[in-house]
Amino acid sequence: MIRKTILRYITFIIGLYFLSLGIVFIVTSTLGTTPISSVNYVVTLHTPISLGTATFLINVLLIIGQFWLIRAGHGTRKDRVEILLQLPFSLLFAIFIDLNMALAGSIEPTSYPMALALLGAGCISQAVGVVLELKPNVAIMSAEGFVKYAARRYNKDFGRLKVIFDVVLVSSALLLGIACSGHIEGVREGTVIAALSTGFIVSF
Repeated sequence: MIRKTILRYITFIIGLYFLSLGIVFIVTSTLGTTPISSVNYVVTLHTPISLGTATFLINVLLIIGQFWLIRAGHGTRKDRVEILLQLPFSLLFAIFIDLNMALAGSIEPTSYPMALALLGAGCISQAVGVVLELKPNVAIMSAEGFVKYAARRYNKDFGRLKVIFDVVLVSSALLLGIACSGHIEGVREGTVIAALSTGFIVSF
């Protein structure tokens, strides 16, 4: 039993690594970012903090948001444990992102086909990460957790709310980029491709 539990957590952690690798490949492609990392990426363009650090800070805000959603009797002890468990995994995820950003630092697409290849590799890696993250059923990342508790609190469909959540993130990244530099940053055709293709790859 203990061995199976340990194996499930190891699988989840491997999933986080592939998820971080996918994000880094997509960012490195220069064709945009994933919806979930769009705001984080724009923040790194205008501050000295790394993508991993920005991701961790955003995740902390989402964790706080989840506690707000389950306030006043809307959550159980199990919910609180599940939310708290997101904190160390968010930190590990941030470390993976910065590690992969350092490893991929020398990669620079010299042509549009090469950029598309990096984008494709990122989408596949991200999809593998999602599968390995979900299969063990041991924890949930803060973005999905926020949508989960929001859907439960307001009696909304998870899938539809997740789409709205992603749209809000991308819109926020667009507005933040325009406000900071006067033009759109981090959101390009790769963002749309990543958003549409990852789900299909996960299903496959």
